[in-house]
Amino acid sequence: MSGAAGLVPLPVILPLCAAGLKLAIGARLERVQRFISAAVLLAVLVVSLLLLIAADRHGPQVMFAGGWAPPVGIVLVADRLSALMLVISSSVTLSVLVYSVGQGMADNDDTTPMSVFHPSYLVLVAGVSDTFLAGDLFNLYVGFELMLTASYVLMTIGGTLARIRAGATYAIVSLLSSMLFLAAVAMVYAAAGTVTMAPLPARLDALPDSVGMVIQIALLGVFAIKAAVFPLAAWLPDSYPTAPAPVTAVFAGLLTKVGIYAMLRTQTLLFPGPGIGTVLLVLALLSLLVGILGAVAQTDLKRLLSFTLISHMGYMIFGIGLGSPSGISGAVFYVAHHITVQTTLFLVAGLVERRSGTTDLQSLGGLARLSPLLAVLFFVPALNLAGIPPLSGFLGKFGLLRAGVDDGGALAYVLVGGGTVTSLLTLYALAKAWNVAFWRAPAPEMCEAGTVLESTEEDTPEDGAPREGGREGEPSAAGGGGTPAGGVGDWPTGGLTVLAPRRGTATFGGQEITTSSSLPVSMAGATTALVLFGLGFTVLAGPLFALTDRAADELLARTPYVEAVMSG
Repeated sequence: MSGAAGLVPLPVILPLCAAGLKLAIGARLERVQRFISAAVLLAVLVVSLLLLIAADRHGPQVMFAGGWAPPVGIVLVADRLSALMLVISSSVTLSVLVYSVGQGMADNDDTTPMSVFHPSYLVLVAGVSDTFLAGDLFNLYVGFELMLTASYVLMTIGGTLARIRAGATYAIVSLLSSMLFLAAVAMVYAAAGTVTMAPLPARLDALPDSVGMVIQIALLGVFAIKAAVFPLAAWLPDSYPTAPAPVTAVFAGLLTKVGIYAMLRTQTLLFPGPGIGTVLLVLALLSLLVGILGAVAQTDLKRLLSFTLISHMGYMIFGIGLGSPSGISGAVFYVAHHITVQTTLFLVAGLVERRSGTTDLQSLGGLARLSPLLAVLFFVPALNLAGIPPLSGFLGKFGLLRAGVDDGGALAYVLVGGGTVTSLLTLYALAKAWNVAFWRAPAPEMCEAGTVLESTEEDTPEDGAPREGGREGEPSAAGGGGTPAGGVGDWPTGGLTVLAPRRGTATFGGQEITTSSSLPVSMAGATTALVLFGLGFTVLAGPLFALTDRAADELLARTPYVEAVMSG
């Protein structure tokens, strides 16, 4: 242990303090508000890097809140796994914040005031950090509740019908999982006399096998809901796509991985050995295949990405189910890769929506010619997610498939085949999206840059047919009103003819937007930064795999974590 232990609570404390300060400031001082948010998240990133270095060199860094040692006090622990997750999450959340400011969602949109978005976003970051650092199950529960509270506010920003409906579904599922989690924590305390994770391995080993199995299944079920593992993932495709692009990106990229992190922590520390590894492998196979088949069937880019998210959770569950050092290492590597790439793709979907007013693939086309930068920003992470060599997506999948071959079991070989098929179908689904949205000629429904498109709740009747008419100077549903004198088909853009928009077919999460032919600098810059960050996993794959190998060995050994906490 080193002096870095004093830094352990900062990733939780700094965002919470900043959220309180921003609530006190209110909607005033916009530049100060933006500076505070960016500065705090940058500080969290720096602290996370220092904790990762310290944990890798000196072992787990432990901090006892208030000086109270366990089992009485709250303990925060930063080992290799949690510190790595902090680095990845803080990098992603900082980029998404820059993106959201550029979009104007937090600064210039009256329906999404800064006084609501920024504090909620910072509380979300604090909840994620607390989850990664929690050294006891009840504090892990508190971290989940912080995320739930903040995520419901973020998901329903703007108060539109679609967002409220999706937010209600999300809140019901999350509250149900929270109740189950609290019941599982109570079972652990009743059976073992503590919820601090360091002494739990010895106490759980002394319990009857049936009691330990019940506790393990209860915790695993809770985390499977959080991670959207099939068949507990039906809530996700309808909940995430309705939120604003930055919110959807951080939810899809990061929040589901919190459930995977909790699985990694509990399955290795509290329930080592084969246990229910077979069940995990079956769930991994179902998630892989059902999720990717759902993605192939989608005609909306956001829903397609949501189903690929469900599918690729199967790769991580695959590694956890194997329980071997190479399997755990591959799972940790793939978590880090997937957080970055999935977040990037959802940010790109937001840029597509900004440019064209919709993510409906049937209403898109010609984006590669209209916006070459947007095409590149989609193409690179899409190839990465599909696992094209030599990108990190390929390296992560290869590591997991090799771990399956090394296992030698029949089910492991089935997973190797399922993982290969899923990778090919992922490539097919994303290639289809590329061909339709970027490569073909623009669709008749595609909107001209500079078009103001209003909420579907106001402009589209229940039968889905667009209404005619609109505000003065705006195009109507029938192509009249604001249509240029030349009529439909006379709006050239970049050598391509973009036809008149149909009102109600292209909206930004239920909010009014103005399509743009150029990408806002900060939005494109933040997305580009994440694309490069994802490519960095390829360039630094050797050192990163070495780090995940050490993290896996530390997780499976259990002793370094237990001794670091109990000796404090």
